[in-house]
Amino acid sequence: MAAVLPPQSNQPPAPASAAASPSRTLQRLAARLRGAVGRCIADYGMIGEGDRVMVCLSGGKDSFTLLDMLLSLQRSAPVRFELLAVNLDQKQPGFPALVLPRYLTQLGVPWHIIEQDTYSVVKRVVPAGRTMCGLCSRLRRGALYRFAAENGITRIALGHHRDDIVETLFLNLFFAGRLKAMAPKLRSDDGRHVVIRPLAYVAERDIARYARGRGFPLIPCRLCGSQDNMQRRAVKQMLAGWEQAFPGRTESIFHALRHVEPAHLADPRLFDFAALEARAPEAHAAAVTAMNEAEEAELMQAAGAWGR
Repeated sequence: MAAVLPPQSNQPPAPASAAASPSRTLQRLAARLRGAVGRCIADYGMIGEGDRVMVCLSGGKDSFTLLDMLLSLQRSAPVRFELLAVNLDQKQPGFPALVLPRYLTQLGVPWHIIEQDTYSVVKRVVPAGRTMCGLCSRLRRGALYRFAAENGITRIALGHHRDDIVETLFLNLFFAGRLKAMAPKLRSDDGRHVVIRPLAYVAERDIARYARGRGFPLIPCRLCGSQDNMQRRAVKQMLAGWEQAFPGRTESIFHALRHVEPAHLADPRLFDFAALEARAPEAHAAAVTAMNEAEEAELMQAAGAWGR
């Protein structure tokens, strides 16, 4: 199912449940989210001139917010880019198939619905009581990547936020023995696609507040959303407990992911410990200082362009 419509306006329409004009609180929140997304796009060079960006819209609060922010930024961005909202209809029983087409048509944004029965595959293959997310995500990714390759998509935008990234860090740390999270920008394993996560700087609680204020027509995932044995759920609860006892801890952890010191870890693939003696201390210090100053100047310039 597809509809390619010329965007009538880059300003999302007011939700039916909201007043004619949004409250000042919602306006301030929207401005803060927009600034964070703009900085993230600039910091990682996520979107360039002429990019065709596929926004993966699941029907959840994160992807609705992502689409809103990209539509808003599209008006004042320093580069021109296209947006295409894409949803994968996985044929879950009771899925409200008309909700997203109706919303996106009202919004005036080009959209496409991919129809693929991944639900039956997951239910048939995964034993009862086991987590379905792994297989489900692989099947979804395959369908989205195929569509992107066939339709000239240059960027695939996903709705993962700061909390998702931090949770993934601890999942890998606790259960895989790897210091690894979600990259804000990456190239797919086959090298054919660039995937971006523009909400990487945004906290989940702020997305939830924004989604409530906007009154998005949210569609719950009934395939795996009620599973209680998910490792991610346990990590989320752990982080929530930390955040309650020590406010700001999640942000501090995410800040650490952006300020990695390979020489103070233990991976010889990232730092040449064996050749440490061969490098003069003065030369090492000068190189680190020059690199930090150059990176800071470049990021400040890019962030200024996207933050207006």
